[in-house]
Amino acid sequence: MDEARGPWRVHGVRIAYENPWMQVIEHDATRPDGAPAVYAVMCPKHVAIAVLPIHADGQIEMVGQHRFATDRYEWELPEGGGRVGGDPLEDAKRELKEETGLTAKRWLQMLEVDLSNSITNEPAIGFIAWDLTEGEAEPEGTEVIAPRRLPFAEAVQRAVNGEFRDMLTVAMLMKAHYMATNGLLDAGLARAMLSGDQAR
Repeated sequence: MDEARGPWRVHGVRIAYENPWMQVIEHDATRPDGAPAVYAVMCPKHVAIAVLPIHADGQIEMVGQHRFATDRYEWELPEGGGRVGGDPLEDAKRELKEETGLTAKRWLQMLEVDLSNSITNEPAIGFIAWDLTEGEAEPEGTEVIAPRRLPFAEAVQRAVNGEFRDMLTVAMLMKAHYMATNGLLDAGLARAMLSGDQAR
């Protein structure tokens, strides 16, 4: 094997580690400057899915949970893993129901990004969900989740202040705010979302 990967050359690959959620693939490579290198890429077996659930009064639903990797308690939007090659909307509906008990009649895909693209090829897809109905949450055995509602405008401000650290949550809030203020969302939904801004 000897093939180009952008300005790099790859001479061979091997799976250095694998579990049900990811692979770590090592590439025997030559760097752009000609030096030999081993480039490891963490390849999740799922697509990251996030949902911004917005209630009729403009409040959003967030979830709090401890994150093992950072050893911190984080407030985030409902998030989870979707099937590679599956239907992201169906996965988003499942994650919203599991973590919050909510179901939504209206959905809009509003974000598609790559996460930490120097070390992983993980893609992420985000949805706004509204016209919500409450129900019972169905968390997985690995999850201890606390739900919380707060006004959309407050959530945006807290993201700007650095109080929310999850990058997908921050990106979703920032883009949703941009869309709401620039006429890119349902007018009634945007009014509810921005009611806190107007009250400042």
